[in-house]
Amino acid sequence: MSRWLSPLMAFCLSFIIIAGLAPSLSIQIDRQIDFWLLWLGTMVLLALPIGYLEVALAKRSKTTALNALSALTRDADASQRWRIVGWLAVVFIPFLAGGVLSNISQIALHDSILASQAHFVLISLAIVALVLSYLPRQILLLLTAVGAIASLILANVLGTALQPWHVTAIEFKEWGNATILALVANGLGLGLYWQTSLSQIQQQEQSSKTVVPIWLAQFVAVIAFGYFAMSTQITAYSMTFAAVVAAALMLQLAREQLAQRQIAVVIQVLILLVALLVWAIPNLKSILNPILMLWGLVICLIYSIFAGWIMKISHLRKAMSFSNEIFYNIWRIAVRIVLPLSIVVAMISFIGQFI
Repeated sequence: MSRWLSPLMAFCLSFIIIAGLAPSLSIQIDRQIDFWLLWLGTMVLLALPIGYLEVALAKRSKTTALNALSALTRDADASQRWRIVGWLAVVFIPFLAGGVLSNISQIALHDSILASQAHFVLISLAIVALVLSYLPRQILLLLTAVGAIASLILANVLGTALQPWHVTAIEFKEWGNATILALVANGLGLGLYWQTSLSQIQQQEQSSKTVVPIWLAQFVAVIAFGYFAMSTQITAYSMTFAAVVAAALMLQLAREQLAQRQIAVVIQVLILLVALLVWAIPNLKSILNPILMLWGLVICLIYSIFAGWIMKISHLRKAMSFSNEIFYNIWRIAVRIVLPLSIVVAMISFIGQFI
C-alpha cells in the first residue's frame, strides 16, 4: 500500500484541486486543444523537474519539508532566510484547502436556499475537515478516492455540459493558467509527496522510481478533468464530499510538518483554522483566489532558485541518482533556468489578466 500511497494521493488531490481552481481560471468547461497542449508542455518542462527536486531534497534531508530546511540550509552554507519557503508552504497547505472548499461548495450551493449563507456553510465544512484530519491517512485517502471517482462517474453519466474539443489562438494569459495548473493545482512545492514518500525514497536508489508514478498520476488527473464538469447538483454534492476529505488529508499533512518542528498543539490548530477560515470572510474570495495562485507559484520559484543556485552540485547529484550524467545536467538546466524564468513569465501573465 505504501508504494501506491503517493501516486493515489497525487491523482486525488490534483483532480480535486483542479476542480476547485478551474472556475477562477475559466477552464471548467472550455476544452481548447491548444491550451491542453500548452499544459502538456508545462507538465514536462516544469512539473517533472519540481517533482525530482522534492525527492532529491527529501533524500538528502531524510525528514519532512519544513523540518528539513534547517539542515539543508546548513549543508549549503546558505542564509537562514531560505527557510521561509518551508513556512510559506506549510501555511499555504490549509490556505489551499480552504480555497478548494470555498470554490467547490459555492458551486454546490448555487441556486439553493443556503446560497446566501455560504460563509456559514464553509465554516461548518472547515470544522468537519479539521475533525476528519485526525483519522488514519489510509482511510482519508480511500474516502478521497471514492469521492473523486464517484464525482467523475456521475458527471459523465448525468452529462458534463462540456463544449466540443476545438482549436483557438494561443493567448499570453494561457501560459500563466497552464503553469498554475501544472504546479499549484498539482500541489507541487508543498512537500506533500516528499512527506508521503519519505520511507520509500530512502529505500530506493533511483529517484525516478518515486517521481515518475506521481507525475503520471497527476497527468491522468488532469486528463480526467478534461472530461469532467460539475453540471448537476448531485455531482456538485459528491465533489463537495471529496473536497472535505481532501482538505482533511491536507490539514493532516500540514499538522504533521508543524508537529515535527515542535510547534505547540494550540498554535498548530490556530494556524490551520486561520488559513482555512479566512475564506469565510464575505466578498473576499475574488482577492483570495489570485493570491492563492501567485503564492503557490512563488513557493515553486523559491525552491527552484534554492535547489538550482544555492544547494551544492555534489549534494543533489548524489541524491538524484540518475543513471546517466546527461539526465542530471538536463534537470539542472531546467531547475536553474527554465523553471525560474517560466514561473516569472507565468506570474506576469496571470497578473496581466487583472490589469
